[in-house]
Amino acid sequence: MNARTSEPRVGVTPNLFGIAYGLTGLAGCWGYAAMLQFAPALVSDILCIVAAAVWLTLLISYATQVPRRPGGWTAELADPVLGPFVSLIPIVGMLLSIGLMRHDPAVGRWLFGVFVTVTVVLAGWMAGQWIAGGLDMEKLHPGYVLPAVAGGLIATIGAALAGWPGLARVFFGFGLVSWLIIESMIVARLYFRPPLPAQLQPTLAILAAPPALAGLAYLAISHGKVDAVAFGLAGYALLASLIQLRLIGVYRHLRFTSAFWAYAFPYAAVATFALHWIAYGHPPGTRIWAWVVILAITALVGALVAETTAALARHRFLPQLR
Repeated sequence: MNARTSEPRVGVTPNLFGIAYGLTGLAGCWGYAAMLQFAPALVSDILCIVAAAVWLTLLISYATQVPRRPGGWTAELADPVLGPFVSLIPIVGMLLSIGLMRHDPAVGRWLFGVFVTVTVVLAGWMAGQWIAGGLDMEKLHPGYVLPAVAGGLIATIGAALAGWPGLARVFFGFGLVSWLIIESMIVARLYFRPPLPAQLQPTLAILAAPPALAGLAYLAISHGKVDAVAFGLAGYALLASLIQLRLIGVYRHLRFTSAFWAYAFPYAAVATFALHWIAYGHPPGTRIWAWVVILAITALVGALVAETTAALARHRFLPQLR
């Protein structure tokens, strides 16, 4: 009996919510393209439905498993590697609520209000936990930007779309200042300490998201105004994208795992921000450039779906728990 209980077993870990996060990011990109009249809105709606189904399936499994694990929810939130990914649960809820606002504004706003409250409270709890419990610099990784940075900036976009301009500006400060503080610590760790373990190296893609999200959030609260701030955020988004090009050499040597879904949402955010600048600059062949961006990010997420399906069929995708 003891030997059997000590054997590893598969289970749902919070980083798996990156799948739903990536799908909602792709849905948002198609939705933004539809708003700019580059693409049909139906694709965004379908992707939102698929993302919601994945999110709900994971949420039910995760919520039933955590209470049976050692330490329960307290240990799950305090985990130095996987803890920050718990914030993806309400963050994906916010993104799905934003998608729902297009069809039922009242219900969408109500659900967004619930999920944004959970996101903000959870981000504050985690930040307090990092202060009270201390952080291990060796275990610090780009996923730490998720609770307050991604959460705050996505909350900005949602609040602006919900017609709550004051709250949108509050959330912008919440996300922007958190980004300046938290990313500086992460970059210091990446520059001056040994490389991340192989299983965490895909999280380097997460660093591409904050400047793109900050740009989209600023455009949301300024009603699409393009000024020095928008250009400055575009400049940093460009730098973050060029860094990702250099990191392809790192990524290509990694074995496919669930961590690869860390690529989906950040690159979708960059693609969405790029669509804005294509529409703003209106270069020759504007629609062609827009479709290149849309199809490229769709192909990336499609490849992740294909690899995930194959890994699930071989029982090599879900992480092992002890």
